[in-house]
Amino acid sequence: MSDSDGGGCCRCCCSFILTSGLTALFLWLSLRTSNPKCSIQNFYVPALNKTLNSTTNHTIFFDLKLDNTNKDKGVHYDAVNLTFYYGPNVSFLIGNYTVHGFYQGHGKNTHRKYLLDTRGVPWDEALKAVSNGSLAVFRVDLVTAVRFRIIGFKTKRHKLDLKANVEVDGTGDKLKKKKGIRLKSGAPELDCYHARVVLSVILSAFVLLL
Repeated sequence: MSDSDGGGCCRCCCSFILTSGLTALFLWLSLRTSNPKCSIQNFYVPALNKTLNSTTNHTIFFDLKLDNTNKDKGVHYDAVNLTFYYGPNVSFLIGNYTVHGFYQGHGKNTHRKYLLDTRGVPWDEALKAVSNGSLAVFRVDLVTAVRFRIIGFKTKRHKLDLKANVEVDGTGDKLKKKKGIRLKSGAPELDCYHARVVLSVILSAFVLLL
């Protein structure tokens, strides 16, 4: 076999490996998914609005936003279970709410607004806090599972276990009135890490083949 034949074969092999790697990267980018973003857009506690002086109204109004940021993938939600607590921990359970499962199209967002009847809130303590210029803190936990619809088929279920603290002032509203409060998981974000690993492998292979 001549040197030119050997060189041509090597170039073909290198080209095949590089093409296969780029194809795998393209497929991975096409199939990778991002979990929905969940946030509390509004959170209003009438009993803590000092101007109303309504100590008998023990309801909480909240607006939950579920945002599918995937541009070409739909999301099937199982039942979305919300648990509300007074304080940043789970000492005072004050209410539950369940959003029935539903499908959300790609790039869509959904709002679920509800008036929650609470129980067990230490209202005297909360009202004293906001009257003194401090903040009353509530905690919202969200648990559900989602499946992604990609090119006509569904993925396996991905569990979401999220939480956020909501600070309420003397107006009865959450502190950041114009900005939603993102519910987040304590687990690390894996998508970005996986993306860096795959890209590093492809780039390393590309450099070696030059």
